[in-house]
Amino acid sequence: MTGNGRVTTFIRNGLTFDVRDEGPIDGAPVVLLHGFPQDSRSWDKVAPLLHRRGFRTLAPDQRGYSAAARPRARWAYRTSELVADVVALIDQAGLGPVHVVGHDWGAAVAWGIAAERPDRIRTLTALSVPHPAAFLRAMLTSRQILLSWYMFAFQLPWIPERMIASDGYGYRALLSSGQAPDRAKRDLESMRDRSRARGALNWYRAMFLASPGSVTGKVRVPTLFVWSDGDTAIGPVGPELTARFVDGPYTYEVLHGVSHWIPDEAAERLDELLGNHLRDH
Repeated sequence: MTGNGRVTTFIRNGLTFDVRDEGPIDGAPVVLLHGFPQDSRSWDKVAPLLHRRGFRTLAPDQRGYSAAARPRARWAYRTSELVADVVALIDQAGLGPVHVVGHDWGAAVAWGIAAERPDRIRTLTALSVPHPAAFLRAMLTSRQILLSWYMFAFQLPWIPERMIASDGYGYRALLSSGQAPDRAKRDLESMRDRSRARGALNWYRAMFLASPGSVTGKVRVPTLFVWSDGDTAIGPVGPELTARFVDGPYTYEVLHGVSHWIPDEAAERLDELLGNHLRDH
């Protein structure tokens, strides 16, 4: 923490995480959790809109993405560790309970925090990725398993690191998923660092090490879930099932004609939804 009260880093178990702390210093805190293969810059369009509403945003570069927080072992990327990292940020910043907004893998972490540490959260907003139990059911009962083929490909050693860092395959894959060219270049340039690419991919490699509680736990905090019908990675079944796993106030919104990359592509619409959700709770 700096002398002006801003949080630039936090530490957990010897790992140092970078944080972008912006907006009114006395504003209600919103923690923004990025997904794969992005980092805190994925919130560049959303954060200023929240600042205008009077919110303070803290966007960490999560485990595997911050340069000083890249353990090698895949077990170090279990959901329980990812959740504990964000809890440590909230506690060390002394700002809890906070609003939590997560996209993609960041949404998976946000679901975990809401289920396991509801005392640290005012509201949950999950973008794109449904509740883990809903996602698992969709994998077993729909074509979601076909859409998620890459999760199994990422289990291979070293080959995914080389592919994602290449100028060809990784870039074309993001473009085909709907990401804008400039954003795709932004997201992939840092993946040329092999240690960062390995850390990011280890989130997938640790998927099968998750505890049952991290998959089945119900959420009781006020929750907004936003899915987009142009998402090539997440089909509609998981999002439709998610309501079964939320016992608290719940809102489900579908963005039409929007790809998986909601914070980049639909920042103003997302800001409108967030403004209502955060204000009401």
